[in-house]
Amino acid sequence: MTATEVPPKTPPGPTPAKRTFAFLRNTWRGLTSMRTALVLLFLLALAALPGALLPQRKLNAPKVAEYIAAHGWWGTLLDKLEFYDVYSSIWFSAIYLLLMISLIGCLTPRSFEYVKAMRAKPVLTPRNLARMPHYRLGRSEADVAAEIAGVHKQLSGWRRVEREEADGVRTISAERGFLRETGNLVFHFSMLGLIVFFALGKLYGYEGQVIVQANGDGFCNAGIYNYDSFNAGLRVDGTDLDPFCVKVNDFTARYTESGQPDYYHSNIEYQSGPDLETGTWRPYGLEVNSPLRTAGDRVYLLGHGYSPKFTVTFPDGSQRTQNTQWRTVDPTTMLAEGATKFDQPGITDEVQRRTRQLAVTGLFAPTAFLHGNVLTSSAPEAKDPAVAVDVLRGDLGLDAGRGQSVFEVDQTLIDDGRLRKVARENLKAGQEIKLDDGTKVRFDGVGEWVSLQVSHDPTQGFVLGFAIAMFLGLGASLLVKRRRLWVRVKPGTPAEPGTVIEVAGLARTDQAGYGEEFQRVSERLISGQKG
Repeated sequence: MTATEVPPKTPPGPTPAKRTFAFLRNTWRGLTSMRTALVLLFLLALAALPGALLPQRKLNAPKVAEYIAAHGWWGTLLDKLEFYDVYSSIWFSAIYLLLMISLIGCLTPRSFEYVKAMRAKPVLTPRNLARMPHYRLGRSEADVAAEIAGVHKQLSGWRRVEREEADGVRTISAERGFLRETGNLVFHFSMLGLIVFFALGKLYGYEGQVIVQANGDGFCNAGIYNYDSFNAGLRVDGTDLDPFCVKVNDFTARYTESGQPDYYHSNIEYQSGPDLETGTWRPYGLEVNSPLRTAGDRVYLLGHGYSPKFTVTFPDGSQRTQNTQWRTVDPTTMLAEGATKFDQPGITDEVQRRTRQLAVTGLFAPTAFLHGNVLTSSAPEAKDPAVAVDVLRGDLGLDAGRGQSVFEVDQTLIDDGRLRKVARENLKAGQEIKLDDGTKVRFDGVGEWVSLQVSHDPTQGFVLGFAIAMFLGLGASLLVKRRRLWVRVKPGTPAEPGTVIEVAGLARTDQAGYGEEFQRVSERLISGQKG
């Protein structure tokens, strides 16, 4: 390098701000591409699988605890990764949110392009139509104006524009199949609407389960404490539920020969709206696939079970009768277990009262069958009801200030000796046990209970509408073909009077069938036949 030479200058690199902007722009472009939206949709479906395969804490917390205990460190790891709260987990919500952003970012520019394409005129007629994939040449005796008028009539369902070229030549450019892109946009916007309203349904919806005795008993949708379990949306606090009441009069079940349930039916009465003020009850036949719809809620019949009826006659002659639901442990034979609890009346001393409480626990068989002295059931119908019970006496913990299961007693009270077994017996309807202090426990028979679920989803109509729109849009995008057609009409020469008609076509998609359609359309255009 000589002294007079100047070294070349190195162009300055991009500034940190430009690099950051380029990174954000590329990230946004990648996130809002249709490929990314499809990947996120697949990931969302994949992320929902654990919610269907694993027990969920909101639906069955005891089952989750049992699963974790049974699977050790693996169950604990899944709990830390929120696999038992899938639909409220951070990772599921992140995929959900990214999918919404991706769809919005993808559909917004496509919508503007679609509007521009709809407003634009069909493209100019190519100079050499013979080079198009579909081409046909013909002649007509009519003049150019008459022929052009006939072409307009034949292409009445096409978007078209007429242009004039040199030497009296006139052309028509026509397009058809814009409904394909419309269907595509409808499909994707409907998918976005489905996702949005499904999320809103989870925010403002709720589900509650309740067990009701099928003997005229009922419940009112007045608060969450009327339910045995209640799953509220994130924006539901249980203080503003849609008011209505339901009364269950009876229950009927039919079973197959193998003991499988075939038909459930319950005659209920309900009141909502003005009926609550007038006291009017309206009848309804509730079935598994025929929910009651009232006050914006749906009442489903989930199942049923049995409620053994016991009467306790205390030494002073006072009686107490209870008809408490017992939990089904074998759905095939409806064998049930449970606990019916009694507090002896007339005792004012709290210490003495807590030593005289009774619990009748054990098994109930609707159709009794004995294996030696072990009671079981041979059929789900209540043909020969019987119970195998233990009678416990002592402190049931009813005043402990904490809730306890209606189906069982607190085992810790038995372990502590505060609750002792004083009798064990198998009983059929009408039979009784006499305790050491003269108390008599009689098995009177059995009633039935039904399990109801109340579901509230204010967005279900929107979800259904968007789901239908998705299928319609998908059908349009798959079945409609985008195609173009050009017609050029040239005036003839003195040697060959009349007109020369050129027809060319181009399919905008790779779908088969346009060749046959082009042949039909071009034949009509050249011959002038109506079609």
